[in-house]
Amino acid sequence: MADRAGAGRIDVHHHFYAPEYREVMESYAQMPAVRDWTLQRTLEEMDRNDVDTAMLSLSPPGIHRGTAEKNRDLARAVNDHAAALRAGQPNRFGHFATVPMPDIDATLTEIAHALDILGADGIQLMTSYGDRWPGHPDFSVVFDELNRRKAVVFIHPLEPDCCAGIIDWVPPVLSEFTQDTARCVYSLLFSGTLARCPDIRFIFCHAGGAVPVTAGRAELMGLNNMFAEHLPNGIDHELQRLYYDVALAGSRPALAALFSFVPVSQVLLGSDYPFGATADPIRGLEEFGLDASDLKDIYRGNAERLIPRLKA
Repeated sequence: MADRAGAGRIDVHHHFYAPEYREVMESYAQMPAVRDWTLQRTLEEMDRNDVDTAMLSLSPPGIHRGTAEKNRDLARAVNDHAAALRAGQPNRFGHFATVPMPDIDATLTEIAHALDILGADGIQLMTSYGDRWPGHPDFSVVFDELNRRKAVVFIHPLEPDCCAGIIDWVPPVLSEFTQDTARCVYSLLFSGTLARCPDIRFIFCHAGGAVPVTAGRAELMGLNNMFAEHLPNGIDHELQRLYYDVALAGSRPALAALFSFVPVSQVLLGSDYPFGATADPIRGLEEFGLDASDLKDIYRGNAERLIPRLKA
């Protein structure tokens, strides 16, 4: 299929599967959707929904479950694979590079390789790593480096180790992914990482999970004052400058919570393909009643500001 550049949509939340990652996914229940992913099918999904560019990222669980050496090798393999896909069709694909967190030294090495050698559009993290969330002091050096680089950082949720199987008949994508996004965001907020690293452009998935409906609780409980040292500009300032995609969040209640909390300028189109259908968030946004200018920004303009090379 020919490469193209136009004014179609940009999907910031679109998964891909390098052969090396398929191998480690074999034991996970999501494999049927993974097996359905092919380059041809992903291009067909994009074309059906007027998506010019999909930003490629890994689905859970990520690459932190193996040995340190295997994690490093897997990060390099999937990043090289994504870079090849992008090189073949640079207007159709972007790439958020994965890193072998929680291995700090290897993560810093892979950030440099991905951004300086491969030309990745940003870095992907997960919402938690074992018993640590991104705001943990152990990870400060990573965020300081990402801030120095003014990086785009896409953070995808997963089922955290603390709560795996805690209610074994409730799918974790419903009960845990949304909550782990909140744990991650608040770990970054109350550790002072967000205020310390103002040049990182964070993207969080699924309309921020539980964040838009719980942020007001922090204000009411006086946490602005309690954490004043880490929040010189206040809670809302930090949370409302983050970006949020609408993957699997096209329902009216989810969108109402998101748009009551952040301006349109902070909202991005995401599909979560192949686990979500691109048409669903598009339909939800259009049924919500946004005007054409707002939809244009969500579909493309906001992503172009984050990643200028995507400008048509």
